[in-house]
Amino acid sequence: MILIVNTTSDTTITEEIKRYVEGQATETEVTPAQKAAPAITEFEIIEAAPLKISHCIGCNYCWLKTPGECAIKDDYEIILKKVIHADQLWVISDTALGFIDHKGKNIFDRILPIATMYLKFVGDQMRHVPRYDQRTDIGIIYKGDVEKEYLERWTKRAALNFESKSLGVFGMDEIKEAVSRMGAIATVEIKEAVSCM
Repeated sequence: MILIVNTTSDTTITEEIKRYVEGQATETEVTPAQKAAPAITEFEIIEAAPLKISHCIGCNYCWLKTPGECAIKDDYEIILKKVIHADQLWVISDTALGFIDHKGKNIFDRILPIATMYLKFVGDQMRHVPRYDQRTDIGIIYKGDVEKEYLERWTKRAALNFESKSLGVFGMDEIKEAVSRMGAIATVEIKEAVSCM
């Protein structure tokens, strides 16, 4: 399953993604990369702009007192439960100071409950031991100006910390390229956006 979390108030972005996904699903010509990739049969889009998603407070409850569960009770709980089962997480974010804005960053910061407090060496680097067998690859679609090279390095490091892969960083003018990174499209089911209101 591919989980797309749109933290911007611009829903035309997700509408464009739906058009590309649906168009790709009906195309008769399939690229070699799509043939080699596992078929993705489900997309879920969450319009998160109206949701209350607080920042991580660094309390470590998700490791110590309530393992795997964030102590902050807000709308992020729905997203975290879906991230655990997703093959890919795509965050659509506005930008600030050459990086993703606070809403987009909160999505990544609050993902910490999927790791444990235990550490292990991977090569010459320390990594948290994952709590679950599922690995969720991550990608970013941004709206605005970013220092793209830095954001790409950051995304690769974030993915590395969770033993997953970075799917890349794409601007609004590269949505078609982002969708092509989302894997082979088979029978596509796009679930309606989740709302906690």
